[in-house]
Amino acid sequence: MLEQLAEPLLSWYDEHARILPWREEPTAYRVWVSEIMLQQTRVEAVKPYYERFMEALPGIRELAACPEERLLKLWEGLGYYNRARNLKKAAEILVEEYEGVMPKDYEAVLALPGIGSYTAGAVLSIAYEKCYPAVDGNVLRVLSRVTEDDRDILKQSVKKSVETALQAVMPQDRPGAFNQALMELGATVCVPNGQARCEECPLKNLCRGHRDGIELEFPKKAAKKPRRVEERTVLVLLRGDDRAIRKRPPKGLLSGLYELPNLSGHLSREEVLEYLKEEGFSPLHIWELPGAKHIFSHVEWQMTGYQVRLEDKETGKKEPFLFVEPDRLEQEYPIPSAFAAYVDFLRKKK
Repeated sequence: MLEQLAEPLLSWYDEHARILPWREEPTAYRVWVSEIMLQQTRVEAVKPYYERFMEALPGIRELAACPEERLLKLWEGLGYYNRARNLKKAAEILVEEYEGVMPKDYEAVLALPGIGSYTAGAVLSIAYEKCYPAVDGNVLRVLSRVTEDDRDILKQSVKKSVETALQAVMPQDRPGAFNQALMELGATVCVPNGQARCEECPLKNLCRGHRDGIELEFPKKAAKKPRRVEERTVLVLLRGDDRAIRKRPPKGLLSGLYELPNLSGHLSREEVLEYLKEEGFSPLHIWELPGAKHIFSHVEWQMTGYQVRLEDKETGKKEPFLFVEPDRLEQEYPIPSAFAAYVDFLRKKK
């Protein structure tokens, strides 16, 4: 059945492909950066970040030379910051070993930090027209419905099997368009949530799931473990015109990024004031802030917050607080989106 996919799929793609900034000039670098950004992130959310990133770092050599804090600031809001760190590590290898050019060899690309079989296939097929599949969740969903494949798509063995099957039927003259067409179909027609738009699908006459009226029963996935819930209390500390941040540890969740000071648990006003006094501050006023929630892949933060006015010139005794003007915070310090609900309060004076 799979050998029948290419013709209707490519005809549909030629007519319906979205206009996206990374498709305008599909060099290996531009495709690579876009695919890394698109992991775990919606297309519409990525667009402005991608354009800003390309303006600041237009090539592999610029990326390799970029200081980490500037890189993380450019990435701020996209989350999963190790993606950015791996981009830089890979760029450094490309400069050192490949004269700043993405190689055309699959195993060499696959060996770069942060690049798996999907990204390697996307870069090599789209930029270099090499016949390597790019199998992501969209592609797995489309093909599981078309073939009524009831295997667990979260298993690596299933993904590998699909990659092997697709590679055998990829059109030699348009492998990049073929990969993008499958991704596009999964993103816009054979969608992950809600009713699939089967009447718009170029594969509807081939699709066994649609024929049998059971397309929404696919794909099959093993149940995920529930996320761990953690309660946090976030502090917006005002000292004159400055605001307090601190750097997270070099390893673990949000490693190496700047954060608003926060404490484990949902603390009362009295507990927050006591903590600040123990840290050597003299709190003048305290205001309760709205609650917020942030979901990571394996943990959920349920947050409460307080804004506290401190006496001028106090630095604290124990915690490594850094007091910074709001304008500098916005321009220089990467603060993860986990704290987005409280960032606006950094600019508000009480």
